[in-house]
Amino acid sequence: MAPIAVASRWLPLFRLPIVWCSSPAGGLRSRNGFLRPRYSTASLPLVLSGSEVGTLEVRHKSRMLKKKIEFLGIKTDDSCVAGLFTHLLCPKCKGGKSMESCLSFHIIQDGEFAMWRCFRPSCGWAGQAFANHRETMEGMNLMLKVESSDKLTAEGIGLEPLGDKLVLYFNERRISEGTLRRNAVMQTSQAVIAFTYRKGGELVGCKYRTIDKRFWQESGTEKWLYGLDDITEATEIIIVEGEIDKLSLEEAGFRNCVSVPAGAPITVSSKDLPSAEKDRAFQYIWNCKEYLDKFSRIILATDGDSSGQALAEELARRLGKERCWLVRWPRNGDSDVFKDANEVLRCLGPQALREAIETADTYHTDTLG
Repeated sequence: MAPIAVASRWLPLFRLPIVWCSSPAGGLRSRNGFLRPRYSTASLPLVLSGSEVGTLEVRHKSRMLKKKIEFLGIKTDDSCVAGLFTHLLCPKCKGGKSMESCLSFHIIQDGEFAMWRCFRPSCGWAGQAFANHRETMEGMNLMLKVESSDKLTAEGIGLEPLGDKLVLYFNERRISEGTLRRNAVMQTSQAVIAFTYRKGGELVGCKYRTIDKRFWQESGTEKWLYGLDDITEATEIIIVEGEIDKLSLEEAGFRNCVSVPAGAPITVSSKDLPSAEKDRAFQYIWNCKEYLDKFSRIILATDGDSSGQALAEELARRLGKERCWLVRWPRNGDSDVFKDANEVLRCLGPQALREAIETADTYHTDTLG
C-alpha cells in the first residue's frame, strides 16, 4: 500500500480538525515545517479528535526543543518524550570520572519548554529551552523558572515524589511516610532529598540533601524557616537545627515546629548585633519577623554540640532571651548527650523526645553550660 501524507486543517464553520489524506500522485509541499498535500481528486477528509491533534503538536514542539538544545551539546534519544524525566550525559562535566548520566532532562507535558539540571554538586549546570521564539537560558546553578512566571514550582525545578529508597532511608530514622507526605518532602531524579520550603502554600525555596550529608539550596531564593505554614495558628513554637529534626518532632506530636535553613555558627559572635539589612547569616529570622513577633514562648531545640548551642545563643539574641526556652537533650552514657531530636527519636522513641521538649529550661546565658 502506498504511504499516506497527513496535514491538519480546520473546517471554517464547525472548527473541527480534519486530516487530508493524499496519494503520492498529489505530491507534498512543506510549509512552516509541516507536510501539506497538493490536493487531488483522490484526497479525502478524515476527522481527527482534539487529543490526536494535541499529540501531533506536542511531538512537533518536542522536535523543535531537541534541535535547540543540540547546539548546547545535549544529546537526546527516543526516551526523551514530553512528560517524562530522563537521565542524560551532562555536556559540561561529562559525568565526572564515572561518566554517570547526571543531567536530569524534562520536556513538560504540553511540549512548551524543556528544562535540565546537572545534579553533580561540583557542576550544577541548568537551563531551559522554549518551543516558541524565546531565548534559551543556560548557566551554572541557574534557578529554573516555569514559563515566563517568577513562581517557583516543584515541576519547574525537576522534583518528583519520593521513591522507595528514600522512603526506607527516612523510615530507618523513624520518620513515617505520612509525615513525609504532609511536609511535601520530595526528591530529584538522582534520588537527592528535596525539602520544599513553603509560605502560604506556595513553594518559595528548596534545600537538597544527599544521603551522605551534602547540602545545597535552590539558588536565587530568599531564606525562610522550614515549616513556616505550621506555625501560623500556633501559640508557641519550637525551632530546630535541621529539617529532619522538624519531621522528628512531628512524630512526637509537635507540628508547631520550624527549622533554620542553614547550619550553625562555630562560636557566638562577640560583636554587637548587625542591622536587619546586614545580618545576612540570619536573614531568615528577619524575613519571618511578622510570624515570630506574636509568640511569647519560643523553645530552642538546637543540636547538643557546641555549634548547636552557639546557634541557640545567636537565635536568642535576635528573638529576645526573655521569651526563649532551651531544650536539654537526654544523656547518652555517662558524659555525652544525644545530639539532636532525630537521634533521641531513633534511640529512645517519641515519648522521650516529647518529654525533652516539655521540660525545656527558661533561657539564661548560664543555661549553655
